[in-house]
Amino acid sequence: MSLDFFQSSCQESTNETLFGLCDDQDGLRAYTNTDDPDKWVATVKNDRNLWLIFTAIDNCIMKSDEYPNTHRCDGMLASDEHLFFVELKDKRDGWIEEAVAQLESTIRLFVETHGLPPQRHRKAFACNKAHPHFFVFDNERNRKFFSTYGFRLDVQAEIIVF
Repeated sequence: MSLDFFQSSCQESTNETLFGLCDDQDGLRAYTNTDDPDKWVATVKNDRNLWLIFTAIDNCIMKSDEYPNTHRCDGMLASDEHLFFVELKDKRDGWIEEAVAQLESTIRLFVETHGLPPQRHRKAFACNKAHPHFFVFDNERNRKFFSTYGFRLDVQAEIIVF
């Protein structure tokens, strides 16, 4: 399976200091938004006004009919220094394990296709509009995720680009 995670047709760029990542759960791709915080599943704080590229993975890079039974996260947020994979949820129960599995699968596919990325700051975010605040994972799980994938795992709906 050869994927191009950098298809320009699936990308949006912004240097806004505050914006949201949205997924309307309508079978279309995730997107950025600056004017309707009620739609935001994740809030991105970009105080340095870095140019960021948001790439829609689910329903754009990977269309469901092309890759059946392959888990994928909603998107990827990147700069020269940062690479963040993001899964967007809006549900009450059982979402964390599902989101982490989608992030793991997508990161594996990315690394198989492109190798370990050069960005210094690599994170995987599981975000949930219904549970926006930070969820504490045990240190062992975080350590294992980082040692396996080279990405830190955060379960929260606030993405700070530092």
